[in-house]
Amino acid sequence: MNFSVNRRGFLQQSAFAAAGLGLATLSENRALADEKPLLFKISLAEWSLHKTLFSGKLSNLDFAQQATTEYGIDAVEYVNQFFKDKAKDQKYLAEMKTRAADQGVKNVLIMIDDEGNLGDPDSARRTKAIERHYPWVEAAKFLGCHSIRVNAYSKGTPEEQAKLVTDGLRRLTEFGASAGIGVIVENHGGLSSDGKWLSSIIKAVNLPNCGTLPDFGNFTDYDRYKGVQEMMPFAKGVSAKSHDFDERGNETHTDFRRMLKIVLDAGFHGYLGVEYEGSKLSEPDGIRATKKLLEQVRIELS
Repeated sequence: MNFSVNRRGFLQQSAFAAAGLGLATLSENRALADEKPLLFKISLAEWSLHKTLFSGKLSNLDFAQQATTEYGIDAVEYVNQFFKDKAKDQKYLAEMKTRAADQGVKNVLIMIDDEGNLGDPDSARRTKAIERHYPWVEAAKFLGCHSIRVNAYSKGTPEEQAKLVTDGLRRLTEFGASAGIGVIVENHGGLSSDGKWLSSIIKAVNLPNCGTLPDFGNFTDYDRYKGVQEMMPFAKGVSAKSHDFDERGNETHTDFRRMLKIVLDAGFHGYLGVEYEGSKLSEPDGIRATKKLLEQVRIELS
């Protein structure tokens, strides 16, 4: 056996193999580089199934599983109304957390209602309302959510309400900061559906974990596109509210292409929550139609 020749051949083969591996790695890296990250992610707001949940046909504990198995959505936004007495129930919350994790579902936030007005004119009631939100901050932390969604309700002139809501929201947000949880306000009726007014509140609170949850549909006389645009600089989530769809699959109340451009132009690339609230389609069909529209527009804008 000629050792020098065989050794040379071995080295040549090794070099070719290394070169091939290098080319394969380079090709893989190029492929990865060519893959664009999604412009935004999609979550499912539990309110989309509020009729089913209130009827008892679906339980809050099964919501995360249904989100992924029925709709192919791997992130959820809870509503406290469906587990209202469980904020301090560690066993129940642990079961929620386990079931979501078992399905590979991310818990995004909890929407909080009916815990008192953060802008109540009565100081004692306002303080009580703030403190009633504390357990939900702690529950959100335990579940791995990034925020709780709250309401900005009060009474009085716009100026009086602004002062009261700012006080309540700031105090709750300070508590949220201690737990690493955001406190975000949705345009949800009253003055909160005035984008300029709500934005002024967030500016006045002036804390990094205080923000907004712009909802496409919760406007009455206020221009929805203007309202969302005013709220987007502070957005930590977005609610893609839908009601009805035409034969081409477009939402009839909101131009999703125009709205999503506003969202993306603000530099937002987080979760957009599917929140179907219509009556012409069933809840499952409404969820699927909203998700399909979001995915279609996401492709168009990519």
